[in-house]
Amino acid sequence: MSASTTEFQQTALARVAPGTLLRAGLDRILLARTGALVVLGDAAEVLEICTGGFLIEAAFSPQKLFELAKMDGAIILSANGTRIVRANVHLVPDPRLVTTETGTRHRTAERVASSVDAVVVAVSEELSVISVYYRNHKQTLQPIPAVLSRASQALSTLERYRERFESVLTSLVPLELNGQVTFRDVLFALQRGEMVRRIGAEIEGYLLELGTDGRLLALQSAEISLDFEERFDSLIFDFLGYSDPIEIEAVRDSLASLSTDDVTDLRTFAGWVARQAICEPLRQINVDHQGDLSLFTLPSRGSRILSNISRIPTAAVRVLLDRYPTLDAIRSASEQELGALDEIGPDWARVIREALGVTPIVTPLER
Repeated sequence: MSASTTEFQQTALARVAPGTLLRAGLDRILLARTGALVVLGDAAEVLEICTGGFLIEAAFSPQKLFELAKMDGAIILSANGTRIVRANVHLVPDPRLVTTETGTRHRTAERVASSVDAVVVAVSEELSVISVYYRNHKQTLQPIPAVLSRASQALSTLERYRERFESVLTSLVPLELNGQVTFRDVLFALQRGEMVRRIGAEIEGYLLELGTDGRLLALQSAEISLDFEERFDSLIFDFLGYSDPIEIEAVRDSLASLSTDDVTDLRTFAGWVARQAICEPLRQINVDHQGDLSLFTLPSRGSRILSNISRIPTAAVRVLLDRYPTLDAIRSASEQELGALDEIGPDWARVIREALGVTPIVTPLER
């Protein structure tokens, strides 16, 4: 999902989602089949393209919107939709602006939305549909049952991909401890993670469109996506060489700009990862001229493994990651060396070495 599409959903679709007063008024207009043209914004640039009509300056209510829609002109609301500013207004956008619409109301709506910073809503009198325009984007609202059905399917897909992502991360742990993680293993993990992120973003769009009708789906989506961002960021941290949260966010944004085909094609995706990475082993890989991606082993920094040690303080993990460049380096450190570090001490040093499989864990029975 592009940034511009996300902005459209958050700015435009959320304004007309079920549960909002504006949507209640639009639904009344749909049932009466009267049609309407509504502009959410009363800035100077909007008022400059308005002629005629009359001043209202009244608090918004669905009933008032419905009654005013019986007139032919457009209705101007405040940007937040809480006030009705004008009614029966004739909008005069630049006629040279390109539009793909055919009906007069919808042609005007598209031109207004592309010329001013305002959300424009057109309700078709004949087709009984609501079309939302914002800048160069348009979306015709679908019936709620249809949106719920698509959102439910996407949620099932999200759950499956999240399970696969966690399965891949789990399989990485023994490979990391033994220094056997290959470039191909990392690519599979990043692929699964990015697909989880993309499906989650798609569901967010559905939830914005569903409004209050999507509350249960929102709870399910939040449960499935719990801790995902942290897990995905730690994967980038462990293998691509980035430490700064801002840099990691930039990598995620760059990854989001790839097409789905580029993400799912292993060779194309490998080339992108090799170019993005700043860790030396990855930068030396020439994906275009070298064959089996399983031939290249990559060191792990071990942030995920360290964070999973029971009750270990976050400060202790941070000290280890700052002090040692790789997980192998941490495992090679002696208990005395680890114990001398701030925030760790001898007790945590022993626990860390046991958790990393360096010192055998002695059970009470064996004692």
